[in-house]
Amino acid sequence: MLTKETFVDIHVRFAQGQSIRKIARELGISRNTVKRHLQRREMPIYNKQIQPPTKLAPFEEYLIQRIEQAKPEWIPATVLFHEAVQRGYQGGIAQLRRFVRQFKSTSIPEPVVRFETLPGQQMQIDFTTIRRTKFPLKAFVATLGYSRASYIQFFDNERAESWQQGLKAAFDYFSGVPQQVLCDNAKALIIERNAYAEGKHKINAQMLQVSKDYGFELSACKPYRAKTKGKVERFNHYLKNSFIIPLKAELKAQNLELDVDIANAKVGPWLQWIAHQRIHGTTQEKPAERLIEEVKHLQPLPCIVGPSVPQTKAFEVETISQFKSADLQHSIHIYDAFSGGERVTA
Repeated sequence: MLTKETFVDIHVRFAQGQSIRKIARELGISRNTVKRHLQRREMPIYNKQIQPPTKLAPFEEYLIQRIEQAKPEWIPATVLFHEAVQRGYQGGIAQLRRFVRQFKSTSIPEPVVRFETLPGQQMQIDFTTIRRTKFPLKAFVATLGYSRASYIQFFDNERAESWQQGLKAAFDYFSGVPQQVLCDNAKALIIERNAYAEGKHKINAQMLQVSKDYGFELSACKPYRAKTKGKVERFNHYLKNSFIIPLKAELKAQNLELDVDIANAKVGPWLQWIAHQRIHGTTQEKPAERLIEEVKHLQPLPCIVGPSVPQTKAFEVETISQFKSADLQHSIHIYDAFSGGERVTA
């Protein structure tokens, strides 16, 4: 019996141009199975099977506590096995090793290896917290891997619906869909890591449907490995320093506080005229210029989904490259004039 994730994977691969033979070979299933699932448009519904508790289950909380107490040092699995046996554990050490392995971090930091993706290959998504108060402010950020062009939408939460809304809006903003979307392990996205096998995760049902509708693969980076999606993480810092802090300072002078509505109203012009027109530190090119090439390689938007983006689309605003670089230093009220089609000069 195939999982819903595999069912979606088959449809996504086929939509991206893979042959039935190649899909069957890479997924380790028969071609007839691939054909049968391609003929189905709706995801299969399986009766939930209750997994019996393992012998280790009663001791997992104790093991986690011991691991936390020892940090930054590491207690060998053999020692933890002995301690668990003393407390009544009757299972094998292999089961215990598999459980504790997920909590072990390398003592020597892994070198940061920059990797570049082809145009249209990958988009990285994340939620970054701007403010933790009674009225929280959070930003959904989506960054295309090749161009480094980004889309931002602000929320007061990061529930599953907000992830999905932000993702759909990002696709609409860029007028296309990448082959892969890389995310972290937020419960709103990944219900359970390695639920079916190593690297085969259980995905939120609604997000899985979005993946099928838009034809992209949702891929999760390893826990505690935020550097895997470093492109969007680095943009988060740039967003806070170059957009949030200056805007908050200007609003404070007017006795106003930054909220979701104001942030969403201001971020579109900032993306178009400033963020996408800067020289990126890694590519040494403007994201706006590389985006022109990347858009050609994005998959088309599905016809079944309407636009949901509250911001201007990526190519509908006159590029800031036509203006003097000195113009970028003025108050944000100067930039407001551009959104109405009026050019303002110093």
